[in-house]
Amino acid sequence: MLAESALELTPREIWDHPAVWKNASRRGKKPGETLLDVSLHYHAMRKLKNREKRGRPDIVFISLLEALNSPLNKEGKLRIYIHTLHDYVIYVDPSVRIPRDYRRFIGLMEQLLVEGKVPPKSENPLLYVKNRRLRDIVDEINADVTVLLVEHGIRKHILDLAREVKGKKSCFIVGGFPHGDFNEETLAITDFKVSIYHEPLETWSVVSRIISAMEIVEEII
Repeated sequence: MLAESALELTPREIWDHPAVWKNASRRGKKPGETLLDVSLHYHAMRKLKNREKRGRPDIVFISLLEALNSPLNKEGKLRIYIHTLHDYVIYVDPSVRIPRDYRRFIGLMEQLLVEGKVPPKSENPLLYVKNRRLRDIVDEINADVTVLLVEHGIRKHILDLAREVKGKKSCFIVGGFPHGDFNEETLAITDFKVSIYHEPLETWSVVSRIISAMEIVEEII
């Protein structure tokens, strides 16, 4: 699961900023129907609360590409959830094929967050979103063990960690934001806080290594 992910529609308080208006107008959309993106809205975001944790949809994009195309997912042993900083949870069907083109991915996420599901009129959507706290989804998963990957956690070799949870219903939580720390609630709901490297890693690198380690101990690869 990605937690506190930097994925959201552009907030109302910056709709009138020239950078936001220009991007939305160019794409034929309303400002509130476009994703917040620091590469486009840097100056507009300067006064936003928690701005250092926001506006990075590329983190979700790369992590999803990595996870969905993994042998672990192809073998039916992976479920993916995207929790956002403002307490929305995206449920991801393991069979969904997200666009490889980033611009198309942005359009897909905008449709999802505006309509609530993709395809919008499907009774069995491949992606859908609900307003839920991280604690709610962790309770729903009801894992035997919940592990938070964090820079200052207990240092463990990734294969040792995978062996410890083998055979258990496990929930791995990785931060979906670029900078800053996890919220106190996130820290409070996990069983273990683990570090797999002595320096900070990009989200998708952590996701990749968790999946690879699980594939090895599960003898998928």
